[in-house]
Amino acid sequence: QVQLVESGGGLVQAGGSLRLSCVASGSIIRVYDMAWYRQAPGKQRDLVASITRSGSTKYTDSVKGRYTISRDNAMNTVDLQMNSLEPEDTALFYCNADVQALDNYGSTNYWGKGTLVTVSS
Repeated sequence: QVQLVESGGGLVQAGGSLRLSCVASGSIIRVYDMAWYRQAPGKQRDLVASITRSGSTKYTDSVKGRYTISRDNAMNTVDLQMNSLEPEDTALFYCNADVQALDNYGSTNYWGKGTLVTVSS
């Protein structure tokens, strides 16, 4: 069984910063692509940033230059540093990862339960 657990959400004023963290745990052989998604109230869940195991990153246009995704392969963690936050960044942020575990062949996609980020104006 694999679990993804996010942390680091909270309330911050516009212009402020937050750092989200996600750790994958369980009977893990290897974690492949990792990503952060967000879902604003009344909207669909959208990809924010992703990172491959080798460190290649992608960002959605609205966060380029403000967010930085990073990972630690030894610890099975992925972080999201968010700077210059705007009220429009308010959302539930979810961690996502492709994981090869002991009890399955190939990789399976997993989701965390989310961490809430609220940016006040």
